Amino acid sequence: MSLVFTEDELMLDHPDLAPHVVAGIPMHGGFRPDGSYQPPRALVREPALGAWEAALIGRGGAPLAADASLLGGVRLPSVEQSRVLLRHGLGETFWNTLTITGKIEARGRLLADIEFPSLQPHIVDDISEMGIGHLGKGLLKAHGYDEGGLPGIGAHDAMWFAARDLAFGAGAYPDVDPPENIARPEAGRRFMPELPPEIEGLLSLLMNLLVIEFRAEIGFAATQAILRTPELFVDRRAQAEEAAEIVDRIRADEEIHVSSLRLYLGECADVTFRTLDGGTVPGSELIDRFWGGLVRWATVEQPALVADQQRALLHERVMAHPDGSAIWAEFEAAA
Repeated sequence: MSLVFTEDELMLDHPDLAPHVVAGIPMHGGFRPDGSYQPPRALVREPALGAWEAALIGRGGAPLAADASLLGGVRLPSVEQSRVLLRHGLGETFWNTLTITGKIEARGRLLADIEFPSLQPHIVDDISEMGIGHLGKGLLKAHGYDEGGLPGIGAHDAMWFAARDLAFGAGAYPDVDPPENIARPEAGRRFMPELPPEIEGLLSLLMNLLVIEFRAEIGFAATQAILRTPELFVDRRAQAEEAAEIVDRIRADEEIHVSSLRLYLGECADVTFRTLDGGTVPGSELIDRFWGGLVRWATVEQPALVADQQRALLHERVMAHPDGSAIWAEFEAAA
């Protein structure tokens, strides 16, 4: 199989799919003849990613390791705590989670809108037959379209909002915006000063994206478990089940994102970068220098800070209920 592709090829959808429509809104992807969901822009992109991965392994490299250890860290509320809140009519927290997730997904559209620098001038090896040689030739654009969509075609943002409205009904609670991010203490620090800032920025973006996409699986699985709880959403049981199916389609799309980001970073670790002083540095050294601290922040430090914020907010929300003290005790016990 060729290892060089055009942008048009990498953006191709599978032909002859049944349309993916939710609540009258056309969504990306579609359905195969057997009724299973097919992610968008995958006709060439998926086999291309597989071919680049096989070539990387053939050279003695490997995709960047990302396993269940990346799913660590405290999460508040837990699935069972969310069920407690919903059983007592306190659905705002879960509604907010779905809304915020959709709005964060919409921000991913920037991957399709920003012109990223080419890595080739900064790498000794020829990357024309690698995934990282195609980042600006359709791969990052396809990722961005998956998240934020195209005019008239809903993507992950619209899919999350549709799932929310199926479960709750449109307008069940006020709109909400994502909270401010908690920045890493090292924010702004240069980890790869031997590279131009824009190239360090691209590498750090890819690593941050991988952590975000991988850890999103925690929220996806929790959301489906909540939506599929028989005693919840009893007046909208069928709609809640459909909402869970929509999340399943998003998860199928995200599998492509995780595998592609692991590939790009594995390729970056396998090549040699040119430094600003005319020397070279192994890509593995650059990736390792940044990755370990990022993983600790994402799995240990940040989750604890977010949980503390959530606890204060949830306590205030629960205590406003007439039976707040009893509900809070039940909430704490569910931990």
